[in-house]
Amino acid sequence: MSGSVSHKPAVAAVVAALAIVYLVWGSTYLGIKFALEDYPPFILGAIRMALAGIVLYALMRFKGVAAPTRKQWKTLIILGLLMVLLSNGLVNLAETQVSSGIAAVGVASVSLFAALFSAMRGNHPSKIEWFGLIVGFAGVIWLNIGGSLSATPLGLICLIIASVSWAFGSIWSRDQDLPAPFMNAAGQMLTGSVWMALAALVTGERITAMPSLHATMAMLYLVVFGSIIAFTAYIWLNHNVRPALAQSYAYVNPPVAVILGVLLGGETVAPSELGAMAIILVGVVIITTAKLWRK
Repeated sequence: MSGSVSHKPAVAAVVAALAIVYLVWGSTYLGIKFALEDYPPFILGAIRMALAGIVLYALMRFKGVAAPTRKQWKTLIILGLLMVLLSNGLVNLAETQVSSGIAAVGVASVSLFAALFSAMRGNHPSKIEWFGLIVGFAGVIWLNIGGSLSATPLGLICLIIASVSWAFGSIWSRDQDLPAPFMNAAGQMLTGSVWMALAALVTGERITAMPSLHATMAMLYLVVFGSIIAFTAYIWLNHNVRPALAQSYAYVNPPVAVILGVLLGGETVAPSELGAMAIILVGVVIITTAKLWRK
């Protein structure tokens, strides 16, 4: 089965999938912060992706979905590197250095990278898409310079690499021979968990004490909601709508992450950051109201 589809998806399905990646992925940044209290970053990623991948793979096979072919597994290994280890894994590492809010802000640049990679493959964003992307990114910059979200060079480098890797993997995968979307997600998580485990081994990560219930519940939240539900919703979006719409979650996640960080994580937010988040949402509205359903 090809990685792309030709039919026009139902508007209700697109709206539901967007709501999931907008809200759930916005909350996972704080979930990662809580889980990192007792789980090292790459071990956290390996456990999260392995559990989610096994559950989703077993469910898909039980429902009769075909297993990936040998050729498809080779592609999934590459996507596991790009979209799991170099994306989620480096976000985990970044959050050992920066707040959950600034992590979401840094990842917001993925939309611009995705637009550039999409243009390189001949799928040029429309003028209104570019306008929405620029408006949203301007809000991200404003949010970043608000003053209360601090970052370290290591954290910012990790977030830049994570954004580029995720954007490239998302666009590159659209032309590849891949299994059905949910099996695709399961395969990426399974192969990505192996990459994560290798990274943990190379960096010498260890769990030296029994993780707390708080950290473990956060990790399980990431498994069920962040990976099984939201990641599969994103994979479906990535193969059913235009790139600018699929990537628009990156502009909504920062406000969600910042608000949750303030309410539940003890982080702070300046008044200027509230204005920046409003601009971000304007950018998303511009993108999502454009005629992006036709591929």
